[in-house]
Amino acid sequence: MSRRTLRAGLIGLGAMGRNHARVLSSLDGVELVGVMDPAGDSTGAVRNAPVVATLPELIALGLDYAVVACPTALHEEIGLTLAENGVPALIEKPLAHSAPAAQRLLDAFGRAGLVAGVGHVERFNPALQSLRSRLESGELGEVFQVVTRRQGPFPHRIADVGVVKDLATHDIDLTSWVTGHDYASVSARTVSKSGRPHEDMVCVVGDLSDGTLVSHLVNWLSPHKERFTAVTGERGCLVADTLTADLTFHANGVVATEWEALRAFRGVAEGDMVRYAIPKREPLLVEHERFRDALEGEAADIVTLDQGLRTVEVAEAVLDSARKKASVGLRSPRTPTLATVTQRS
Repeated sequence: MSRRTLRAGLIGLGAMGRNHARVLSSLDGVELVGVMDPAGDSTGAVRNAPVVATLPELIALGLDYAVVACPTALHEEIGLTLAENGVPALIEKPLAHSAPAAQRLLDAFGRAGLVAGVGHVERFNPALQSLRSRLESGELGEVFQVVTRRQGPFPHRIADVGVVKDLATHDIDLTSWVTGHDYASVSARTVSKSGRPHEDMVCVVGDLSDGTLVSHLVNWLSPHKERFTAVTGERGCLVADTLTADLTFHANGVVATEWEALRAFRGVAEGDMVRYAIPKREPLLVEHERFRDALEGEAADIVTLDQGLRTVEVAEAVLDSARKKASVGLRSPRTPTLATVTQRS
């Protein structure tokens, strides 16, 4: 059975918006029929589609769905307008600038009965897809800890949020997703060294609802770009590098090292190390394919607005913890209270 062609609109032609335009222009079953950006298309990223200045002009083109890739501060206003006009939306991460705004988006698309998702593209990285599958099948046994590092040079394109809501939301989302557990509490410290009003470095420690320990180091201050996720469990450690989409398994030591000089470097025992050969498709393309399939009523693993709201809540708890220098507990899923602060003993 042939697939109908969905009419897609794009909002925003910044760095991420241009990538969305590239993917939408060649996505099977989708036609990019228009783009909205008040600044126009200064880089020539859009071909064979009009670029308009206002959202009503874009909606008037007759959209089956829209991709929202404008600054985070505008997500709520634009998302609510799309919901009011019956347009499903894939909204870039983070879902909104605040948890209440994210909740309003969740409610609006829910009332309208529309498919909506959040663009947490790291979920679709081949290394993390494979890591999650291996955790689900029990290859690592009981999970003890998740550690992430996400650092690199300062991105001048980001001006409306700090490193927590821009970068750390990747790690917050992927940690809950690969483990299947929500955050229970976080404790964080931030600094701002670049002269901007927002933080540009954060260190987070916390735990998940099952007791798994988590640790996140995120910054815009390092000349060394790194995207690292390590999950340690009873049978060893899985390490994902999402820059190269590589996944490596380090087994627990089982072979004793008798060479005395070498033991100082390798430890008293060694285990096998395996780098898995996994299919490597572009994460953004896979994200768009999944959302397209969801619009067509097919079973598709997309990031829901409820999950996007939860990530914003955790990010705000991180910032709250850093301000108050206190551990912050998070609500259990589907209960009305957001974060509550508890002083360290």
